[in-house]
Amino acid sequence: MDRKKFIRNGILGIASLATASKLLESCSKSDNGDTNTSGDGSCTVSPAETKGPFPIKTPSQLVLENIKSDRIGVALLINLIIENKNNNCSPLEGVFVDVWHCDKDGNYSEYGGTSMQQTDYTSVHFLRGRQTTNSKGEVSFISIFPGWYQGRAPHIHVEVMTTGGSSLLVTQIAFPETVSSEVYSSTNYAAHGQADTSNTRDNVFSDSLANELATLTGNLTDGYTLSKTITVNG
Repeated sequence: MDRKKFIRNGILGIASLATASKLLESCSKSDNGDTNTSGDGSCTVSPAETKGPFPIKTPSQLVLENIKSDRIGVALLINLIIENKNNNCSPLEGVFVDVWHCDKDGNYSEYGGTSMQQTDYTSVHFLRGRQTTNSKGEVSFISIFPGWYQGRAPHIHVEVMTTGGSSLLVTQIAFPETVSSEVYSSTNYAAHGQADTSNTRDNVFSDSLANELATLTGNLTDGYTLSKTITVNG
């Protein structure tokens, strides 16, 4: 599978969910080497973080692989592996993984019209979704590279939940600053400028960056693939 072709913006815009599902499965197999699932009992539970001021309101209605919706930006394929600290750090099958993040201008769907976010997006649900982990603990989402907003470094929110609704972990994912800087200088992002907060000065990542920083591969033209292993007490 040519991962670059898969995450190219044009394909993201026209691929059906059924087609995307098959492509995601293929990409997941080829991307396993980008992640580090220990499987030897030596893993550490990922840092617990706040859901933030813009959590998903109705995740059960957002069972989506393609969360891009109508948002414009650099293509991003999010590949996550969930592992269970309580079971020798083995992949955790059959749990919900919810993700959400802002658009290129730093705005969240489902919120707005307030001093915190002036643009009103209360009636739309872009860049939010839920998937269930497979036997390898994997989920994938088709999205765009997130923007930033005042006081925060670029990030993605993640919550891992049992199918019964119990939260196993809420965490956040940070981005390598060299990649973020390049993206924010590109078309569609440049008008918003560079992030005003570095990872090390971010109030979430400053004390836990090593455990929350994602691995990114790719480029501006073809898009990026984000890989991250998240460990919970399953």
